[in-house]
Amino acid sequence: MATSMVKSIKEERLRWVLPIFQKKIKLSEAVKVCPYSQRSLEQWLAAYRKQGQEGLEPKSTAPKSNPNETPIRIKERIRELRGKKGQCAKKIKWDLEDEGIFIHERTVGKILKRENLVRRYRTARLKCKYIKAERQPGDLVEVDVKYVPGTINGQKHYQYTAIDCASRWRHLAAYDDQSNLCTIKFVEEVMRLFPHRIKAIKTDNHSVFTNWATGSNKRSDRTIKRLHELDIFCSARGITHYLIDPGKPAQNGFVERSHRTDQEKFYDKNRFKSFADLKRKLFCWNMEYNNTKHCGLNGKTPNQILVGNQ
Repeated sequence: MATSMVKSIKEERLRWVLPIFQKKIKLSEAVKVCPYSQRSLEQWLAAYRKQGQEGLEPKSTAPKSNPNETPIRIKERIRELRGKKGQCAKKIKWDLEDEGIFIHERTVGKILKRENLVRRYRTARLKCKYIKAERQPGDLVEVDVKYVPGTINGQKHYQYTAIDCASRWRHLAAYDDQSNLCTIKFVEEVMRLFPHRIKAIKTDNHSVFTNWATGSNKRSDRTIKRLHELDIFCSARGITHYLIDPGKPAQNGFVERSHRTDQEKFYDKNRFKSFADLKRKLFCWNMEYNNTKHCGLNGKTPNQILVGNQ
C-alpha cells in the first residue's frame, strides 16, 4: 500500500502523535522507531491535547526581545525625522548626533527599511568608482533655470539657480521672466554674494545662456555670428563659460539634483499668494539648504565649507 508524503511539518508531527493519542500504540514503543526524541513526542502530544492540530504548528525559537535592540523612543525619532525632512540614513544619523544620540547609519537604514520608509527604485543601480576632482570654492559654478510650478495670479515665474560644485553653496532668485537681462543680473548677484572669486560657470544650451543652438547658428560648422551677452559679460571679467553637450543634463548634475530637491521639499509643500511671497519663501528655503548637512561634504554644511576655505 502506497503512503503519501507529508507536505508540512504539522502533518509529520500529526502522523506520529495521532496513533499515540488514539492509544493504538504506546509512547515507549513509538520512541523505538521514531526518528525524533521522546521529549519531542511528549511535547507534541501535550500540545495536541491542548490545542488540537493548531498546536503542532512549528513556532519560532527566536528570542522575543533583544537586550541590544534600539529603544522605541529612538525609532520614533528616526521616523519623525524621515517624515519631516525626508533625509537619508546618514543625514538622520548626523541629526541624532546633534541631539546626543549615537547610532550607526546602517542601523538607521534597517529601521527605515523595516518601516517601509525607503525609496524603491525601478532598476538596480550600477556601482561605479569615480575619481573626484579636487576643486576649490569658485572653481566651477553651475547655473540653470527652473520653471516655477503653476502660476501666481495668472502669471508664470522662473527660478534661477547657481550652485558651487566644491562647497554645494547655492543662490536662488525668482524672476517673472527668463531673458538675457535676467541672466546677467542673476550672475552679477551671485558674484556679489559668493565670498570667493568665480573662475568658471557651466550652463546648458538654453537661449538665455548661449547662441550656439539658436537661429542661424544651428549649422554643421557651428559658426556663431553673434556672441551672447553672457559670453561677453564673462569674458570681460575673466570667467570661463562652459556648455554641456546638447541633451545631456546629467553633465549639469549638481544643479539638476538641486532642482529635484526644490521640487520635492519646497514647491510640493508650499503655495504662494503673490510674487513677493514666492521670493520671501524661496529666500528662507535657500538659507535652510545652505545650512543642511550634505553626504557629499562628509556631514558638513555648504556654509561651513566656505568658512573653512576663507
